[in-house]
Amino acid sequence: MWEKAKPFISIFMIVLILCLTCCAPGNVKFDKKPAGFWSGIWHGLISFVTFIISLFSGKVKIYETANTGGWYNFGFIIGIAIFYGGSCKSKLKKKCMPGKTDEEWKEIGVKVEEKIRKGIKSWLDESDKKGKEWREIGKKIEKKIKSELRDWADKKK
Repeated sequence: MWEKAKPFISIFMIVLILCLTCCAPGNVKFDKKPAGFWSGIWHGLISFVTFIISLFSGKVKIYETANTGGWYNFGFIIGIAIFYGGSCKSKLKKKCMPGKTDEEWKEIGVKVEEKIRKGIKSWLDESDKKGKEWREIGKKIEKKIKSELRDWADKKK
């Protein structure tokens, strides 16, 4: 399916980049009339694209220097905030995709720890036939795993 769509996607991307750059900062049209509030919003929205293009072309800039001043700056900041999202995206994620609560994670941790403990115990029971040193190794492993799991569970993001 994607094989047939690749040429159309490529053409669409080229057209999109051309449309974005025709209104990008550094355009000669801003020599006649300085960029204002709405241009600032647009330039903020396309700032990532214009940054990438500015790496390869000296004609495209991220920020229009021929602007009206405060209103252009205000629009530019709004555009950047809209595109990059600020803290709104993280709040929206929490509302739309609720995660597990701390109590649920603790319950999961206890279950995981219990399964590991049972696995080690069964391994030790099998190794009883092999000697005392295997029991000591098993106890050390259980202690180390338990310690690591608790450290991992207590660690904050």
